[in-house]
Amino acid sequence: MDFPGIVLDTSVFSQQKKPDHETVYDMLILGGGPAAMSAVVYAARKMLSLAVVTLDFGGLMRETTEIENYLGFQSINANDLVVKFEDHVKSFDIPVSLGVAVKEVRRQGRIFTVLMEDGTLFSGKTVVFCLGERHRPLSAPGEKELAGKGVSYCATCDAPLFKGKRVLIAGGGNSAFTTAFDLVRVNAEIVLVNFVEGWQADETLQQRVRSYDKIQFLDFHEVAGIEGEGKVEEAVLRNRKTGEEKRMLFDGVFVEIGLLPNSDPVKNLVELNKKGEVVIDCSCRTNVPGFFSAGDVTMVPHKQIIISAGEGAKAALTAYDYLIETNQL
Repeated sequence: MDFPGIVLDTSVFSQQKKPDHETVYDMLILGGGPAAMSAVVYAARKMLSLAVVTLDFGGLMRETTEIENYLGFQSINANDLVVKFEDHVKSFDIPVSLGVAVKEVRRQGRIFTVLMEDGTLFSGKTVVFCLGERHRPLSAPGEKELAGKGVSYCATCDAPLFKGKRVLIAGGGNSAFTTAFDLVRVNAEIVLVNFVEGWQADETLQQRVRSYDKIQFLDFHEVAGIEGEGKVEEAVLRNRKTGEEKRMLFDGVFVEIGLLPNSDPVKNLVELNKKGEVVIDCSCRTNVPGFFSAGDVTMVPHKQIIISAGEGAKAALTAYDYLIETNQL
């Protein structure tokens, strides 16, 4: 997924060889986040023939500034951590398909076929599916039309554009409060709007954000519409207790209401739960033999970088065991 304002550094993989469309790989690893890159490391060490298929590297990690909960680093810039992951993966001589999205994954017999948006096909005996998540939209009138014209889903990318301006943040969890903190640093005037009653962000983060006097908190409200001629100019906010609506002027709207799993390419192949997450067991197996999944696209709780990395390693090792057990190596 491409994110406005982010320049993806793909130079690390610029010299990587491309996957062979006629080769049936032992393993296809779909995705470019921590789960996928960890899977690459473990699969490569098992001397498997493998290829990586991803739209970009880093994924939503690139929208974070500082990471303070990854073991071994008290604090590290998110892009720096992505580069370290990339450098590690680059040390293995594996083919990489970069820049085209996965459209669908199919299975015929024991062989999986990955169909790309440009019509390209890749084949593998196993698949490790790690496509992560994407931002959940508000689905408010005007949101789609004004996306990139004041409506943003990435404070790390776009906060500097709103220096000294008036901004609405939709959301009440950690991502919304982190966005508020990013915007406070550029002296923005902020209104936080929470759809449900009761703020969900960690108390320590709430205390940090609430210490600033340029933030207004509207609990149990919804964004009923976003309006403007070619750019965001105002929003309609509705009190969910009283139904009362009011218009407020804004220069920008940041949407921080959660994420959706990128499971569409496998919705006709494997079992998904009600949230659309891939259902796996404790060894990252799905209900389809030979198809494994890891990271934020799965039903594993607590979407964290370190958890995704561990799950990716587990998925690759389980896939390796499957190849041995089915006499495919």
